[in-house]
Amino acid sequence: MTSSDLPGSAVLRPRLPSPVEEVVDSRFERHGVQLVLKRDDLIHPELIGNKWRKLAPNLSAAAGRTLVTFGGAYSNHLRATAAAGRLLGIRTVGVVRGEELAGRPLNPSLTRCTADGMRLHFVDRATYRRKSEAPALAAILRAADAEEAYVVPEGGSNAQAVRGCRALGAELHGRADVVAVACGTGGTLAGLAAGLTPGQRALGVPVLKGGFLTAEVRALQQQAFGGPRGTWSLDDRFHFGGYARVPDELDTFAADFEQRHGLPVERLYVAKLLYALVALAGEGAFPRGTTVAAVITGRPFP
Repeated sequence: MTSSDLPGSAVLRPRLPSPVEEVVDSRFERHGVQLVLKRDDLIHPELIGNKWRKLAPNLSAAAGRTLVTFGGAYSNHLRATAAAGRLLGIRTVGVVRGEELAGRPLNPSLTRCTADGMRLHFVDRATYRRKSEAPALAAILRAADAEEAYVVPEGGSNAQAVRGCRALGAELHGRADVVAVACGTGGTLAGLAAGLTPGQRALGVPVLKGGFLTAEVRALQQQAFGGPRGTWSLDDRFHFGGYARVPDELDTFAADFEQRHGLPVERLYVAKLLYALVALAGEGAFPRGTTVAAVITGRPFP
């Protein structure tokens, strides 16, 4: 999927392929490991990283229809979808988890969504959990006055998105032995693994606790490709208590990485990924001579 496939795409101008940067970090070098950064955060100033790769094919499939998608109050995906809608002149509706939020002042993330023209529809948490069930989804769309809309799931992960993320793996042919990415819904990992060569493997670092992503990634690859693709694994040890949990230890680590390498480190996903890679290198998880690519999927907000 390229920007030329999208209506009004001249305004998007994605930077593809995204740059690959080598970094010198003693925490890897002492173990004979080379770290490189796949700077997907530089693809587009508003549709950052995996959000571009997952949204582009869905925007094309929507063909100008209103786009409905889902997320929590701090969802990067909601912000990216709202920005895409503004840039392309497409109406967007964000279904937000937490009916109680409707009567409160909007946080900066949701404020950005509304500033970009997204209409927010708040639902109670029990209904939100059932959003993948056809009757519940139909009821949500009716209540949101969006029955004819094109629906993108939470996090943007569906078959179209997974196929869009396959290019991420293809861009890293010959550049790394292991390609690591932080995971929310698993779509980026599913596509990334499919795009790698047989000699490469993908590593996912979930940012949510629960250990549910293995089944999700397998299901997404089945939907996108008709079966498993590539070599991939997950390490569930680095969620730090769950989504949006950023304890002092993680924040301190991220600030140190920023100082070492001049990279603004997004805390909810990227910091957990980089922390995991430092820990794994220290455990000897990567043989000497391994090149590890960390996919930088976002930047700090605001």
